[in-house]
Amino acid sequence: MIKSTLKLVAAIVLFASCNQYEKAPSGMPYKITHGSGNEKMLQQGDYVKLNIEYKLKTKDSILSSTYGVIPVYFPIDTTRLGKYTFTEVILKCRKGDKIEFSLNVDTLVKMGAIQLNNVFKANDIILGKAEIVNVFNNTALVDADYKKEQDVEKTKEIAAIKAYLAKNKITAVQSPEGVFVAVKEAGDASNKVDSGKVASVFYKGYTFKGEVFDTNVNAKDSVLKPYDVKIGSGSVIPGWDIGLRYFAKGARGSLYIPAMLAYGPQANGAIKAYENLAFDIEVRDVTVAPKVATPAAPKK
Repeated sequence: MIKSTLKLVAAIVLFASCNQYEKAPSGMPYKITHGSGNEKMLQQGDYVKLNIEYKLKTKDSILSSTYGVIPVYFPIDTTRLGKYTFTEVILKCRKGDKIEFSLNVDTLVKMGAIQLNNVFKANDIILGKAEIVNVFNNTALVDADYKKEQDVEKTKEIAAIKAYLAKNKITAVQSPEGVFVAVKEAGDASNKVDSGKVASVFYKGYTFKGEVFDTNVNAKDSVLKPYDVKIGSGSVIPGWDIGLRYFAKGARGSLYIPAMLAYGPQANGAIKAYENLAFDIEVRDVTVAPKVATPAAPKK
C-alpha cells in the first residue's frame, strides 16, 4: 500500500514538473515538450523549419499561424537569438520539440515591438507555440524543401479556386502557372496585352467571400483613371502579369488568382495571408511602353 502511494505521489510530481513553465533570461514564461529525444540539439549553423502560432489569450483568437500552410524557415545564429521571443530558448530544443510561451502585451509595448490598438490591449497576453518540424544543415536542402512546400500549397489553392468556379458556374481558362482567366468580352484581338506593353486597367479586387479590398472603379467619380501596368516589369503581383496577357484592348473579364501568385504569406490590409483573390478587369487601352533613354557614356 505504501509503495503504491509513493508511486502515485512520484507520478503526480513528475506530471506537475512536466507542465510547469520556466522563465527565459528576459522573463518570458516558456515550456518545452520534447519529441522522441533521439535527435541532436540545435546548434549554430542549423536551418530550422517550424510551425508557429500566436493567439490572444482574452479572445482565444488566432493572430497568425503557419499550421496548415507553409512553415517558417530560418538559420540558427547564436549571436542573434533575440530577446523575449521563443528563439531565446531554441538551443534547448531538437527536431520534434514544441515550445509554448507567453508574451505580455505591456512588455512588448515597452520594447517598441507593438503598439496598443483595437487588437492589442493593455494587460493582455499573447500565447505562442512553435513546433520544430525539421532541421537542415545547408541552404540547398532548405531551398528544395521550401519548393516542395510551395508546390503543395499552390496545388491546394488551385483546387479551392476550381471548387469556387464550379460552385458559381464560372467558366475560366487555367494558365500553365495556375491563374484562372474568364474573358467575357474579347476586345480588339489585333492589340493584345503582351511583354513590353502598357495595359491601362480598370479593376475591382475582392476575396472569394465577395469582400472588396481595392478598386479604381466608381460610377460617382468621373475623374478616376485606369491603372497603367507595364507587362513583364514586376510592378504588380505575378497573377496580374500572367492573367492580363489573355486580354486585349477593350476586353473585359475576371482573374482568379491563387495566393502563391498574389501576396502569399504576407497579409496586406484586408487581404489575409494565403488568401486567393479575384479581380474584375477592363482593359481600356494597350500601348507600347516608352523606351527608357540610355545615358550617354562619359567622355574620356
